[in-house]
Formats: sequence, C-alpha cells, structure tokens
Amino acid sequence: MKPILVVADKKGRIYDFPPIEACGMKGGYFFCLPSAELIKLPYGSELFMLPERAPLGYDPKSKDFVTLDGYFAVASFISPGYVLSYNSSYKEIHRPKMLPLFAYGTVTFYKGEFYVAAIRVDRELRQDLRFMNISLVKKNVKAYKKLYPRNRLIRHLESCALIYGCPAAKNFFLKRYEAPLPTSPYCNAKCIGCISYQPPTGCYITQPRIKFFPTAEEIAETALHHIKNVKDPVVSFGQGCEGEPLIAGKTIEKSIRLIRTSTNKGMININTNASRPEVIAKLFDAGLNSIRVSLNSAREDYYTRYYKPRGYAYKDVIESIKIAKKKRGFISINYLTMPGFTDSKDEYTALKNLIENYKIDMIQWRNLNFDPLRYFKELKISVDASRLLGIREIICSIKREFPQLMIGYFNPSKARIKEKR
Repeated sequence: MKPILVVADKKGRIYDFPPIEACGMKGGYFFCLPSAELIKLPYGSELFMLPERAPLGYDPKSKDFVTLDGYFAVASFISPGYVLSYNSSYKEIHRPKMLPLFAYGTVTFYKGEFYVAAIRVDRELRQDLRFMNISLVKKNVKAYKKLYPRNRLIRHLESCALIYGCPAAKNFFLKRYEAPLPTSPYCNAKCIGCISYQPPTGCYITQPRIKFFPTAEEIAETALHHIKNVKDPVVSFGQGCEGEPLIAGKTIEKSIRLIRTSTNKGMININTNASRPEVIAKLFDAGLNSIRVSLNSAREDYYTRYYKPRGYAYKDVIESIKIAKKKRGFISINYLTMPGFTDSKDEYTALKNLIENYKIDMIQWRNLNFDPLRYFKELKISVDASRLLGIREIICSIKREFPQLMIGYFNPSKARIKEKR
C-alpha cells in the first residue's frame, strides 16, 4: 500500500486522489514518502488548503512527478510535540501571496486515515487539547480576576487564553505545567517569521503583542500564584505575544528576586534571543534557573539573515550561553526546524559543534512557521539534495552522539530534568 496524494477542490473539499502517490518537499525538491516516515495525523492537528499552489505527487504509471492543475495543495499544521520531516509538495501558480505564519507539513491518505511525515519529540501532554477544559479555564479566569483585580498581566493572559487560544495561557488558568510571563512590547530583532509583529507590507501576525510593561510586582504575583498551586511548576518569560524580554531586564530581575524571596520552588525560565549577556548574568544571580535560546541555525550568517538583529550580534548569543553555563543554568536551544535546511550536512555539523563546544543541555525541536519556499529565498539558501540527511536521521544521530542531551519540545521542570538525568 502506497501513501496517496491529498488535494482540495475549489470549494475547499479535501479528499484523496488515487493512484497519484503523496510526496514531500524540501527546499523546492520533491521526494517520494517512505512509509517509515509516516505517523497518524496527531489529535489537534489541522489541515490547510493552500491557495495559488497546485498539488504535486508521483504518478506510478509514468514514473514521474506530476502537478494536478485545477486543484489546490493541502498541508498539515501539526500538534505541539511533533516535528515535521517534509513540507507539503506543491508548485506555485503565478506569483502567489506569502503563506501565513504556520508550518506546512505534507499530509497523505494511508491505510484509510490521514497520515503525516513527522517525528514525536516530546510525549508530555502539556498542550494536548483533550486535556484542556475550556469551561474550567473560563471559571478560573473569573476567580483570578476577583483575587487579583488590579493585575494587568493576568488580564492580558485572559485574552491570550480565551481570544487567541494560547495553550500556555490556558495552562496558567488550569493550574498546571508552565505559566507564561510576557513582559516586553518591544524587540531588538526583526525576525522574518515573527508571529507577533510584521511590517505593514508583511504577512499577518497570529497574535498581537502585549501593549504595556508589567511591573515587577504584577509579574511576581502572577508567578507565585502558579508556583504555589502547581506540584512541579515552570514559569517563563519570553512568549509569542511579546518582543524580547531582556529589554525589560531590570524589571525581570526585580520580579525574580521577589519570587525567590517567597519560595525556592519551581523552575524560572526565560525564552530569549540571548542578545544581552550582561543582563543574562544578573538574572541568574537573582535566581533564574534556565534559559532557552532561540536559533534557526547554528551558523552565524543564516542566523543573521533570519533574526536581523539590531544592536547585537551572533557572538553576543554565544556569550550569553557561556555565561548561563558558568552560572550553572540549564541551557536549551529552541531549534527552529525547516526540512531541507536543518537536515543539510553543513547545518547538522554546525549543530553538533554547538552542542559539544558549549555543553548544551537540551534541544527543543520546533517547526519553523514560515512559507516553505519563501524561507529559502529570503535566506538565500542553496539546497544540495544529495547532502540532505533527513530530519529523523539527524535527531536519532544527535541522540546517539550526545546521550546526556535532553531531546524534547517543552521547557522542562526541575523534576523532569532530574528524571531524565
């Protein structure tokens, strides 16, 4: 049995198209899908119809790739905890508009169900929609507003949870796992794939930024509520609904000291571009436990083309990692993954060097939300299909070469780190 191509018609109806077989795409190159790469479409995933993009599959009769005119390509936006190994395969029609900021995985009809080419990297159910009781979220939103009527940060998280469906904000109101602590409306990078800010001529954002700087007291009050009500809590600065948290470094430092004056319980983490090493040092001195550094590449030139840093450089990111290690902090890399680039031999070598040279503790494999073909054009990436190793292969290889390295998707708690080690 072969995986069959999935297409959409002009009315948005999605169905399989036998006998054409499904393919995967990497940087504009097309590949037949090995069955070993396929898993059932995870719960909570979505299927997208891609306008102005014709589906491409493999015709077993002509033994060649074919484009189906008059139909639209279909892609999967996969649930958290999974990493795509192939993008949806399609040909652009004319000059299409840029796709919104999602990840576009290939999807196929196989064994009577929808399947995707992906790898599960984290089995924690932290953001599984089946375990997020929206009625309880709404109930606790009302309760928290009564408890903290003047806390603007909690009101912001209410919008994140109920309007934009943010799973991290929902977990805060469900009293479990990790609570978000957004702090900064501004950023010192101009990432081409920023989900909270885009120039007027860019693509649409998926969630607007926080519009104010919370006080240290508001942050500490929010964090302490979570820490005191959760068995093994994590609280994290640096969220999708804000800019770069290090810009609010002094406020964050003060808030951490307020938290640590009350309790040593819980993991205090910051998700950051790591642009200000001197601020990182002060935060660890105040009681920060872990840092998650966002990277699309372990190579400076491609990093710079994606992040477009203002007032800092890649060397500052590396210096922040060094400081975090010196301060005995737990260091994760938020590794934004794009098939055809991340699994190239040169990028894989650079990642291994980064792990080895700076003693990274964890790689969080995340799908990079960006138009797959536009990404390679924007970063001027030249793809050599013969030097692609495969996403699954590099993850497995990293596991073998660095057995102490944690592999996952979510920021780990203290107990989870202890268990893994």
